[in-house]
Amino acid sequence: MFADKKTLKPAIRFKEFTNAWEQHKLQNYLQVSNIKNNIELDKEDVFSISGEFGVVNQIEFLGRSFAGKNLTDYKVVFEGDVVYTKSPLRSNPYGIIKTNKQKTGIVSTLYAVFKPFDNVDSPFIQTYFEQDYRTNKYLHPMVSKGAKNTMTISDSNSLSGYVIFPTKYEQQNISRLFSNLDSLITLHQRKLEKLKTSKICF
Repeated sequence: MFADKKTLKPAIRFKEFTNAWEQHKLQNYLQVSNIKNNIELDKEDVFSISGEFGVVNQIEFLGRSFAGKNLTDYKVVFEGDVVYTKSPLRSNPYGIIKTNKQKTGIVSTLYAVFKPFDNVDSPFIQTYFEQDYRTNKYLHPMVSKGAKNTMTISDSNSLSGYVIFPTKYEQQNISRLFSNLDSLITLHQRKLEKLKTSKICF
């Protein structure tokens, strides 16, 4: 359901959309946010970024907080903000890009935080970068890697790459579809786990 440079139109899409997608720099859709933690958020509000689960509460996901004592320099992440983690993962050597779909929290200064403009549906940003090859292809030209696998890229420069997006209305339809699919998969996984548990009981 995503367009490429040649056709600018996806092979599969909702029938009501026919216009070509447009290629712009990501900075056309997002702007850097450097709001510091002066609203007294604490360790219970610290986020981590998971490749599989997206923006997650650190304590709920990892069982503890890894934040230091001083959280005043931590960046505030509001619902709908986009977060880029500048840490290499096995499938994403240049980091990952996720949307915060929950309440307000904070992240360390190692993360880049972006606010969406009105022309973009922020959940679509995560949907767009959900595929590893697309994320890696986007970030690779901009990231410099040093000794011990350290990564160097400024927050603003991480928005200088090109993306191919449809209108906001089509973005919303696509992200809603993928969200519904995720919910359906989760539901069936839970049913499967219950079935396995029932078999064990017998």
